[in-house]
Amino acid sequence: MSVDSVFVHKVWNDTELSKMVDGGVPYKMGSDAGGEVGKMYGIYDDEGKVDTRGRFIIDPDGIVQAFEVLTPPVGRNVSEALRQIQAYQHVRKHKGAEVTPSGWQPGKKTLKPSPDLVSNVWKHWTVDDAK
Repeated sequence: MSVDSVFVHKVWNDTELSKMVDGGVPYKMGSDAGGEVGKMYGIYDDEGKVDTRGRFIIDPDGIVQAFEVLTPPVGRNVSEALRQIQAYQHVRKHKGAEVTPSGWQPGKKTLKPSPDLVSNVWKHWTVDDAK
């Protein structure tokens, strides 16, 4: 979502995003022309009349599970955003009985949360497990 119109989003998706993500971004982009949504999430820049680059992952219950706010000179990573969404969906599907470690990819090893896991993640998971 941005202060850009839906037409600008379409051009951006068709000319750029679809070349970075096969088929383009697999979700609808919204227009926040007046900055109202940006204001609600604290990312609207009144002086520049733009939404600061922010990404919010909101679950089906309306709870913000993750967010990232970047200043304009630094771009976002669409692949990482999609990975995080898949991770949240996986955890939700398994009702918290499995958690996804840093860098987790769909189909890869997960962890079972327990008191024994605290300070012992390294015994059960390595970066190679995410690949």
